[in-house]
Amino acid sequence: MGASQTALITGVSGQDGSYLAELLLANDYRVVGIVRGPLSAPYPRIEHLRGSIELDTCDLLDQTSLETLLRHYRPREIYNFCSMTNSAQSFSEQVRAGQFDALAVLRLLEAIRLVNPEIRFCQASTSELFGKARQSPQNETTAFYPRNPYGVAKLYGHWITVNYRETQRMFACSSILFNHESPRRGEQFVTRKISRAVARIKAGLQHTLQLGDLDAQRDWGYAPDYTRAMWLMLQAPVADDYVLGTGEAHSVREFCRLAFGHVGLCYENHVVQEIQQERPTDTVQLVGDSQKARQALKWRPTMSFEELVCAMVDSDVGDLFGQEHAK
Repeated sequence: MGASQTALITGVSGQDGSYLAELLLANDYRVVGIVRGPLSAPYPRIEHLRGSIELDTCDLLDQTSLETLLRHYRPREIYNFCSMTNSAQSFSEQVRAGQFDALAVLRLLEAIRLVNPEIRFCQASTSELFGKARQSPQNETTAFYPRNPYGVAKLYGHWITVNYRETQRMFACSSILFNHESPRRGEQFVTRKISRAVARIKAGLQHTLQLGDLDAQRDWGYAPDYTRAMWLMLQAPVADDYVLGTGEAHSVREFCRLAFGHVGLCYENHVVQEIQQERPTDTVQLVGDSQKARQALKWRPTMSFEELVCAMVDSDVGDLFGQEHAK
């Protein structure tokens, strides 16, 4: 594989985009990353890649801009991580969710169809599609029932990807990603809220952490494992959709117990449960059945839940105390 192989990543400055960029560079790709803000702005997750990837901006809701972008860079693969909201925020940003999690996917697929339908496309979808799931664990045949605006918008993005694959014969895949975390996870997500709080409490900078439902369970995996699966999807001979998850459910309480315990603290002395922080329409247990990906893509998660929790805590503790003090 030569360096002339070009991949374009929307949302490259996010957790998933940054890990995927590293993977593609390691496989001799030319990587073009799309960011929302000015090119000169700091993007902490990809600052170490500044000299290795090309950055550009583009209005993902403007058809002409997208077509111009694709004609200029001529990518062979496109990975779409564009997402303006998460499930919790989407209740107050419903229109924005519809624009960027739904219509931007359509614009991008249409640009591919018009410029070069041979481009391989991967849509980053979400387990929030399942929402009020009728079965657990969930796989590719489980009925969708999203319960928040984010999930509804993402469902459109998922189905329009399937539609372009089937009607336009395009190599378009949708990766149904269950929760995936890392030290680069955004601070608005519960896992990173916990790991940062553990570091700050250990440092004496705060004493308590307020959380919602401690018994809520999720399928949490390691983000680089999931971006690797998306890359494998575009190397496969046939385009398809895949559920990506660990198959294990763990509660917020378990996460807290491991995270605080990793630095010698008891979570019960610091975590305060605030019921009002619970979502108005929370989902039932979401657990991913990734047997299809394991068989067709030979994909396996590489990091256990406990290892993931400890890695996130070590990173945040290291940021405050210096890496030599992290366990």
